[in-house]
Amino acid sequence: MNDILPHEMALFNCLLDVVKKTLSGYGYEEISIPILEKTDLFARSIGGATDIVSKEMYTFFDKSDESITLRPEATAGMVRAGITNNLFYGAQRKLWCYGPMFRYERPQKGRFRQFHQVSVETFGYSNIGIDAELIAISNLIWDRLKIDKPTLEINTMGSFESREDYKSVLVNYFKKFKKDFDQDDKRRIELNPLRLLDSKNIKLKKAIEEAPSMFDFIDEESKNEFIELLALLDQLGIKYHINNKLVRGLDYYNKTVFEWTTDKLGSQSAICSGGRYDSLVEQLGGSDVPACGWALGIERIIELMKLSNQVYENNCDVYVIPVGKDAVSFTINLMDKMNRELKDIIIFADYADTSLKSRMKKADKAGAKYAVIVGEDELKQSQVSLKDMRDSSEQKSVFTAGLLKLLKKEKNNG
Repeated sequence: MNDILPHEMALFNCLLDVVKKTLSGYGYEEISIPILEKTDLFARSIGGATDIVSKEMYTFFDKSDESITLRPEATAGMVRAGITNNLFYGAQRKLWCYGPMFRYERPQKGRFRQFHQVSVETFGYSNIGIDAELIAISNLIWDRLKIDKPTLEINTMGSFESREDYKSVLVNYFKKFKKDFDQDDKRRIELNPLRLLDSKNIKLKKAIEEAPSMFDFIDEESKNEFIELLALLDQLGIKYHINNKLVRGLDYYNKTVFEWTTDKLGSQSAICSGGRYDSLVEQLGGSDVPACGWALGIERIIELMKLSNQVYENNCDVYVIPVGKDAVSFTINLMDKMNRELKDIIIFADYADTSLKSRMKKADKAGAKYAVIVGEDELKQSQVSLKDMRDSSEQKSVFTAGLLKLLKKEKNNG
């Protein structure tokens, strides 16, 4: 579990700003859900045979001896919130949230025990158009962040009934390779055979490549919907790779499943994953409501942002330097006035007892457009000294009203 330091928060906030702008533009509403939920919620939704529930959850008993869990993902909590607050009755919903998730995993690059996700969920839409919209939204986020475009891997898992037929075929096929199973593989073939397709066991690599294709066993309705979805992605100009071995590690998925992957983060290749989970609302006690969504890993996206050579800093716009004891009082009032009258401008006051030269260097390093020097000579005239740090290097004395007028004009033009 890691601290997020100021330079990382600049990236974090930039990413969230892009996400908020994009989702808002598509009419999605933001909600917030608890970090703690009853353990049963995740066992029922994610599936007791999954690695998340069986090995990775932070679960403990509270003072009432009730088993509670730090959320390992957000979809189950979003569904629970919708059922509890009657959000799904007679309505379609497009929702999103973000925040920390928790899994007891071996920490490595791109994988932490506390990590952050953006989760986007839609409810009440059975048409394949919503699947295409969700993929288009994620594609637009990559473009707006100007990161190297990840690869879209996509598949259909068919209906729950056809998936059960495929599981039987898969079990019979992999029985021939039991001698090569590791402990996880032995558990998977008994509890969750689809996860064998995602095994990292080198000995099974060829067997997985030659395994029966899921597409050969899915129902006609799912096949036709998948073909329709691919046509919509073609129409949008979104490139994709059909991966018939792609399965999701959570039991609630059906039909569309997809992952955006990259080869720039080592073994942690998936940066955004999702699909359909049409039975989950009913499974958790709600009505029969189709659903589809995705989750984006913030820490992994930030690693890609670092590699893109883009500037994502919360640069300072105005750096205020009070010189002398009397200047501090004036600066306090000036900062209050500037922050009340100037919106969306970052203003930093440096009260350090260091030289003017030293603080001017810090203003330059902070990326400030202007330095405002509050000195004794200027104070006698109720003025400040304004220095252009980027274009002309001009320095001049201005009254407070003139300073505010200039900065407002700069903001309107910028």
